[in-house]
Amino acid sequence: MNFRIGDVSVGSDQPCFIVAEMSGNHGGNFDRAIEIVRAAAESGANALKLQTYTADTITLKSDLPDFQLPSGPWESHRRMWDLYDVAHTPWEWHEPIYAEAQRLGLEVFSSPFDESAVDFLESLGTPAYKIASPEINHIPLLRRVAKTGKPIILSTGLARLYDIELALSTLRNNGAENIALLKCTTAYPAPFNEMNLLTIPDMVQRFEVISGLSDHSMGTAVSVAAVALGANIIEKHFTLGGDENTVDSFFSNDKQEFARLVADIRTVEQAFGRINYDVSRSAQANLRGMRSIYISAPVSAGEKLSSANVRCVRPAFGLHPQHYDEVLGRVVKRNLSVGERLQLEDLE
Repeated sequence: MNFRIGDVSVGSDQPCFIVAEMSGNHGGNFDRAIEIVRAAAESGANALKLQTYTADTITLKSDLPDFQLPSGPWESHRRMWDLYDVAHTPWEWHEPIYAEAQRLGLEVFSSPFDESAVDFLESLGTPAYKIASPEINHIPLLRRVAKTGKPIILSTGLARLYDIELALSTLRNNGAENIALLKCTTAYPAPFNEMNLLTIPDMVQRFEVISGLSDHSMGTAVSVAAVALGANIIEKHFTLGGDENTVDSFFSNDKQEFARLVADIRTVEQAFGRINYDVSRSAQANLRGMRSIYISAPVSAGEKLSSANVRCVRPAFGLHPQHYDEVLGRVVKRNLSVGERLQLEDLE
């Protein structure tokens, strides 16, 4: 199963597609947003992902209890509307961000949060769409995205099995063919013991999709493990680091950490190799570490071999140890000295 996002082929027989998520880590500063694009490219990411919404397209400006933020990392913003107003990426920034990413060889796409965002992203020629975990039940949005015919990456962090099945049927019934599912744990940061990475290969079999991980855990280990389990896409939030204090910086990878993530994933991919039971080329030199049958005490012609004068020792240049029992009691044809390899032709 493969599909293309821009110039990159994504799928089970391709290198892992590694996505740097900008989210609100620009902190409302356009120059910082451009710096994030450049840092993501330098760190080895394949793609940059944005989020396309405004506070008004994602929630209501209401003081009612339903719209108040619970205790947690964002509670200081008080209302959902206030958080999204601070965190959103201004739509007028999208075009120059897309241009800079493309100039640097990054694929670039976004998560729309309503139909108007899809129309806007279509005007930019976006090559793919990401559906954020909270939007998996936003059926009108799913229909609109599916009708673009573009590849769709769908996160599952707030979904039960029914939600995933409904989302996939909605997408497919509206024309979507190229779909990837990302295992996700929508917690910030996500606890390691709730990642359930074994779901990733199950997604492939159960839903016949490309699978991957949207990783909100700290560090890089979980993403690397996900690739070892078959993840074809990894998405991590990306920040510039230092003393930066933006809405998602507390659980994001900085440039150095993201670069290490990319390097470790590429190392794991090299280690996959193929199904192979032969001794590898580099291991050939160590075959002397195995055992074979050698003369361990002088033996004269006509004398019988016994455990007193023949042993299985290293190296492995002599007769295979599988012949040990059959050579005991055999008569030798010539004088043999300590350290000589035993050969069948030496025996009567």
